[in-house]
Formats: sequence, structure tokens, C-alpha cells
Amino acid sequence: MKKYLVAAMILTLLALSLGGCAQAPGAGEVKGTAEELTTDIVVIGAGGAGLSAAVTAKNAGAEVIVLEKMAVIGGNTLRATGGLNAAGTKYQAAAGIKDSPDVHYADTMKGGKNENNPELLRTLVDNANNALEWLNSMGANLVHVVIAGGSTNPRTHAPEGGAAVGPVIVKTLEKAAKEQGIQILTDTKATEILTDGNGSVTGVKAISKDKGELVIKAKAVIVATGGFGADPEMVAQYNPALKGFDTTNHPGATGDGIKMAMAIGAATVQMENIQTHPTVVPKRGIMITEAVRGTGAILVNHKGERFINELETRDVVSKAILNQEKGTAFLLFDQGVRDNLKAIEEYAKLKLLVEANTLGELAEKLGIPAETLEATVKRYNELVAAGKDSDFGRQHLQRKLEKAPFYAVEVTPAVHHTMGGLAINTKAEVLNKDGKPIPGLYAAGEVTGGIHGANRLGGNAVADIVVFGRIAGQQAAEFVKSK
Repeated sequence: MKKYLVAAMILTLLALSLGGCAQAPGAGEVKGTAEELTTDIVVIGAGGAGLSAAVTAKNAGAEVIVLEKMAVIGGNTLRATGGLNAAGTKYQAAAGIKDSPDVHYADTMKGGKNENNPELLRTLVDNANNALEWLNSMGANLVHVVIAGGSTNPRTHAPEGGAAVGPVIVKTLEKAAKEQGIQILTDTKATEILTDGNGSVTGVKAISKDKGELVIKAKAVIVATGGFGADPEMVAQYNPALKGFDTTNHPGATGDGIKMAMAIGAATVQMENIQTHPTVVPKRGIMITEAVRGTGAILVNHKGERFINELETRDVVSKAILNQEKGTAFLLFDQGVRDNLKAIEEYAKLKLLVEANTLGELAEKLGIPAETLEATVKRYNELVAAGKDSDFGRQHLQRKLEKAPFYAVEVTPAVHHTMGGLAINTKAEVLNKDGKPIPGLYAAGEVTGGIHGANRLGGNAVADIVVFGRIAGQQAAEFVKSK
């Protein structure tokens, strides 16, 4: 597991050094004439969606080649820390949590400001449990249930002990891909989706660091390249209000798949819907998972005061933080929270946490009034004891903050997820501007649009990449058999 966490940090450092934009290392170095390869399906992108699609398609009998422009696989999935949202699971039942896909649907539609595509959303919530069990059947062990912002009930499934979910998923899917003999070409950037005279997909062009120019002939192509959160110009083009924002995205998330599909007539939807994550370390681009708040942490401003229901939707919490002095806040928690969430250990290793044995000492280190901070935590603990947050309406009061040492990390919003992207249907087929499927072209994950509406709930992206990755793989395999 350690190599996946290291890989995620390498991508973070690349993003900082490259200013958010990157191409495959050596992608501009062309070695001779184009080499031709032939397969049934080409998957562009080796993150969670692409790997889910590849493994599923191979299971269905298709031959698959996966292209990954970065030097390591995983994409933004490597950075996913929270978990996978699924409702009505056996893990929820074991914890006494009553939930259902209908409640999951209602929460997501509300969080997305009713801009979600109803059919795509229904597909997501109805298939999330199966996606979870599919991963667990391969050893993912996503059995730890926590709550994320905007969810009525705890339904975010994380690895046992609360470790980061993304590296676990990547490791699980990579192992399955290797066992099936799926070819994954890293440092290989797809540059063009090829079509015949009738608009049907026939393969892709790519540039490989090792192989030079490639032409890969295929009967179907699955686009799983992620969003465009690491392309500041593209972000500003579709949402000017986010110009200059930092990003949590890995440096490869530059909208390549969207651009390539648009070039052959694909439609896009809701491109202006770009989400900020509220708890990102300023100037570091490192996201602090929502599970920290879900496990019991609170937010305080530079006056040492709470100012928001910490489990509100990401857009609401982001706006509230930006309205505070300096546009930042402090995520505050105690050893009790840390003991219940392994993901925090990675933040400690990265030296992101300010630690103190007392709240007064912590306040001094943060430069905020000690008396105010102590009063804030005392008040919060009283609300926990009462079982009701009469100050800000937080629904889930997990635990008092009273076990030393105490911790804090300064946070601010950063570009996190692009909800808009390629238009697809429930079969993960990419649609043209007339709303008709482009024959042989499929897409899954953050490269697509419409599922999350105007605002994505934490834990839904991980569900999205697996649910629609599997659908894309299955549908592409069936399409290949019909050719």
C-alpha cells in the first residue's frame, strides 16, 4: 500500500512544480514511424474508472489495452481519501444504520441542486452496493462506514480502520488487471480518437515515451481520463470565478478525454459546474478528507469560533470558509478522532498537523484567542452531550473533543471536482450533439457530466467511477461481440 501513497505524493509534487498542467513525461519525443497495435477495446486512463472498465471488459471476454499518460497508474483515484457511497449495505446493517438507495438518491439530488440527470443518478445509487461488493470480493475490504457532508445517513464505505480509500482501490484493481493479463501502457498519451467515414470509433492515436507514435486499432474506446481540474485555463474558461484557485487534482487531470471526444462530435453537459473542496492545505494542494469532519472534527475561524455546520455540502462549507478572515479556517480535532481514522496518520507524516497537549497551547500556536477556543470546544462538547447542535444544526455529533493531545490544520477551498463533462446515457455510451450514441465510444468517471449536478457529495465520486466503469466495460464488451 505504501507505494500507492508515495505515488500520490509524487503526483502532488508534480502538480505544484508544473503549475497544475502536465503531459506524459517524454510524450513529445517521437521515435520513428507509428507502430500499429490491434485489440478489441482501448481504455484511455488507468484511474479507478478506467481500471474498473478494463477488468470488467476482460471478464466479459474482450481483449483490452489500457493507456495511461502519467508514469504511474491511479490518477485522481490515488488521492481519494474518504470512501465509496452505497446505501442499504450489509455493513450499514451491521452498524445499525438504516439507509436505502432512495434516500441516497434524494440526498444526491438535493446536494446537486436538482441539476442531476435523474436516470444517471438512479443508475448510480441502484448499482453502488453491487460495486462495493465487487471490490470487496477482490479484497478491498471497504467495511468501515462513516458519514460525509450532505448525507442523511453514514454510507461512505472506507477500508477497515478508516485508511484512505483510493490507494486501496487502485491496488485492488491493478492486481486484478495483472492477473487477467491486461496490458497497461504508462507514459503513453492518447492524442486522437479515430473514426471511420460513418462516425463509428475505430481506435486511437497515442504517443508513448518508450514506443513513440502508436496507432491502436479497436472496435470500441472507453474514455476514462478524469476531469479538467488541473488545467487552470480550462477551469477559468468555464467558471471564471475560480480563476487563480489552487487544485487538489493530480497533474494529468487536464481534460484530454473531453477534448478528444468533442473533436469527433461528442456533446458536453454542465461544464461550468466545478466543485471546490473546503478543506485543502493552503499552497500545498493536499486535501484533508471529509471523513475527518465525519469522524468528529469541527471548523473554527481565526477568532476561535465555530461558524458552520461542518457536515453541510461542500459548496456551502467552502463559501463559509472563504467568508472568514484570511479566507481560511482551522480543522480542529482530538486524539479520539485520530484514533478512529487511520487516514490522519498520513497527514501527521506530512507534518501538516499542529499539535498541543491543551487547547490553550494549541490556540497559542495557531495565533488565536485561547479563551475563545476553549469556550468554543466546551460549548461543542455540551451540544454533543445534549445530542443536538442548536447552534448550527449539525445532525451527527459523533464524540466530544476532550482527549489530549489536540490537533489543528489550516484549510481553505481549492478546485476539486469537475461535475461537467461528456454527455452519456445509462449504458455509458457517449452522446453526440443530437443526443444519439457515438458507435463504439464509452466514457466513465469524472470525464462525464450530469451525474452529480451542481455539487457532488463526498463519497459519490468513488461510487461513480466503479459503477459506470463497470457499465462501460460490460457495454463495450457486448458491442465488440456484436461487430
